[in-house]
Amino acid sequence: MHIKIQPMGVYQTNCYIVTIDKKDFIIDPGVDATSWVLANVTNPIAILNTHGHFDHVWSNGAVKEALNIPIYVPKDDAFMLTDDPLGQGTPKSTPDHLIVGDQTLNIEGVDITFRHFAGHTPGCSIIEIADVWFSGDFLFEQSIGRWDFPSSSGESMIQSLKKAQTITTDYTIYPGHGMSTTLKAEQRVIPYWIEQVSRSL
Repeated sequence: MHIKIQPMGVYQTNCYIVTIDKKDFIIDPGVDATSWVLANVTNPIAILNTHGHFDHVWSNGAVKEALNIPIYVPKDDAFMLTDDPLGQGTPKSTPDHLIVGDQTLNIEGVDITFRHFAGHTPGCSIIEIADVWFSGDFLFEQSIGRWDFPSSSGESMIQSLKKAQTITTDYTIYPGHGMSTTLKAEQRVIPYWIEQVSRSL
């Protein structure tokens, strides 16, 4: 697996191109990501969204049109691709495949798992490929995603953090913002974040 990373836009949202078996998967093409994506793919297969916030899906439509590839998004966040709930002027895009809960897909011979960790958004998911998690805005290095946005849920975030604590396999984590980390490292601070979220409710 080869991973290319480029932070995009004011929020420096990480856009990833994951190449495995000579197939390119584009994860979270954010603000102004199109030109970088087009310059860095040779065999594009799909666009994968961890969740529906504007800074992760801004260039969905442009990349889809340019490359003629499908968009996969968690079903519970699909409305964000068309409704622009945060009022950012997000270009609309139409998902081709809606992911429900925890689901493993085989996309042109590559196994890709969406693991549902609601809280930041209703559909917020990590995308698991082999031993790597692309965690979107669920887990960051020593931090977690905000739970105070419209459609966020502190209660769901707590349940998702508890769910993450039960996973015994370690994964390298590439988050939606910032530097990479590991699941084992983040599991050491998850109890702190469960307490912080609980106090805010």
